[in-house]
Amino acid sequence: MAAFLRSKCSSVGRALVGTLGNNLYGGVNLSVEAVTRPSRSDAVCQQIRTFIQMRTNLKVVDNSGAKRVMCIQSLRGKKGARLGDMIIGSVKEAQPRGKVKKGDVVYGVVVRAAMKKGRSDGSEVQFDDNAIVIVNNKGELIGTRVFGPVPHELRKKKHLKILALAEHIV
Repeated sequence: MAAFLRSKCSSVGRALVGTLGNNLYGGVNLSVEAVTRPSRSDAVCQQIRTFIQMRTNLKVVDNSGAKRVMCIQSLRGKKGARLGDMIIGSVKEAQPRGKVKKGDVVYGVVVRAAMKKGRSDGSEVQFDDNAIVIVNNKGELIGTRVFGPVPHELRKKKHLKILALAEHIV
């Protein structure tokens, strides 16, 4: 992705400044090629999708009572979490009378991520939003339903209960 942006910006941003020097006596034309910085609108049109890291807001797609969770820590590694990885998060919005309250620290499994994930057959899976399912510290689901599509990569990560409760497997 970065290579694509770099080649696009350098080819778009180049401009021919013009000739330098006095050409009255048949002198040699000198041209200078200057590379300009990409404009702010070019950077905005290409949004870079990254790992789920600290302070990432995630949508909750089960009926545990939470609506939105902010990631506190990724349990995968330094870069962040991807599909099927566990995170620790803080509940920012919750439904009244739910199993989970606002301010609770919860564990969750990432079931949808906006970052592209390559598959062995050459295809890529990418979702529009970042979403999790809330689990306890042993990995058991708190809710009893899972809404929306769920990728089949969760099977490799041993989250079979999530796949069994999902509406649609992608």
